[in-house]
Order: sequence, then C-alpha cells, then structure tokens
Amino acid sequence: MPEQSTAADEILDMVKAHPGCTLDELTHYLKKSNWCEVFIEVDRLSRVGRLRLARSGAGFMTMFYAS
Repeated sequence: MPEQSTAADEILDMVKAHPGCTLDELTHYLKKSNWCEVFIEVDRLSRVGRLRLARSGAGFMTMFYAS
C-alpha cells in the first residue's frame, strides 16, 4: 500500500519546486487545501525550522525550503 503524503509533505515539495513562492501562489499549487489550511501548516513548518519565511515587497512572505 503506498504511503499517503501529508499536507506538510505536499507544501515542502511545492516550495522545493517553486522556491520563493508566496502563500497565495502556494495555495494555488495545492488545489486540495484552502488558504487557511496552508497558512496554518506553513506557520507550523516555519516554527519547527523546516521552512524559512522571508519578507518580500508589499508585505508578502516568500517561502524557502530549509531542509
């Protein structure tokens, strides 16, 4: 039986594939999740050091894989 990927796995895969993407772009890539679900998981991943957030223009945050 194949393993189910978690929301965290999907987010990290997308950020690896699209480094520097914004939260809105990430939400667009992850069709199964809404903005709030993505935000909560991104926040958790950044707090545990798996994702790095950086401020970009106009107050947007961009995401980078932190390993």
